[in-house]
Amino acid sequence: MENFPVIDLSKLNGEERALTMELIHDACENWGFFELVNHGISHDLMDTVERLTKEHYMKCMEQRFKEMVESNGLEAVQSEINDMDWESTFFLRHLPASNMHEIPDLEDDYRKAMKEFAVGLQKLAEQMLDLLCENLGLEKGYLKKVFYGSKGPNFGTKVSNYPPCPKPDLIKGLRAHTDAGGIILLFQDDKVSGLQLLKDDQWVDVPPMKHSIVINLGDQLEVITNGKYKSVMHRVIAQTDGNRMSLASFYNPGDDAVIYPAPSLVEKEAEKNQIYPKFVFDDYMKLYVGLKFQAKEPRFEAMKAMESTVTPGAIATV
Repeated sequence: MENFPVIDLSKLNGEERALTMELIHDACENWGFFELVNHGISHDLMDTVERLTKEHYMKCMEQRFKEMVESNGLEAVQSEINDMDWESTFFLRHLPASNMHEIPDLEDDYRKAMKEFAVGLQKLAEQMLDLLCENLGLEKGYLKKVFYGSKGPNFGTKVSNYPPCPKPDLIKGLRAHTDAGGIILLFQDDKVSGLQLLKDDQWVDVPPMKHSIVINLGDQLEVITNGKYKSVMHRVIAQTDGNRMSLASFYNPGDDAVIYPAPSLVEKEAEKNQIYPKFVFDDYMKLYVGLKFQAKEPRFEAMKAMESTVTPGAIATV
């Protein structure tokens, strides 16, 4: 199988811009995932975030996780577990309003580092959306405008740790799913692997790489691109040794954003070519909560059945 796509974003500024744009386009069309290096986020900041995340887990989360494992009898399971994941998580919301001050047990230096990291990730997410617009022939800023809704995009970080698991064949770190939202930026452990994506009916490892940011596309981009770019099933395999850190940041549409295929990407001569529904993002999320670990196609069908109630709003100007 071909190699997992790794893209050097610094080459956008030189003679290799056209080739780099083509690599991004190919990765979006054929993988739904790719890894960025030289992405503009400080390596020192990433090292600080990683150190503080791991310290926070050991100080505040590890004992709670062990108690959860014990209370559910997970270390003694004899058959496959399909309704739980072997992960310890909490969620930081950045936009439209931060919840950082509401999260207990966060040290001040951790809050400060995460705020700075979120600023860099937001900038990178919006840069990537503009690059996707360029590759798709959409007007500059189109995706950001669609995501904006009336109050701006939703943006937050799921902070996860995947501790050593005694029976990784019976319980997943995270069960297979596609992501519901827009564009996802992942800062993952560079020593402990586990993330896999489904390509051509085979599970493929997403290689750990120091100081990289992994990009993957969510369901909303599949809808807006009318299927030209697709969200991809992925999962986390728990490991018997090593604690894997994962910071997945989700740059999603605003709750009231109306999502539908970009008209310029739908062939005008035949309405049937618009195979994706029109819906309000928050309605999709409400459906997704109960169906996350199932195929995405029934979710799209369910939204299509509802779309007669959706009235397209004017796209906000950012």
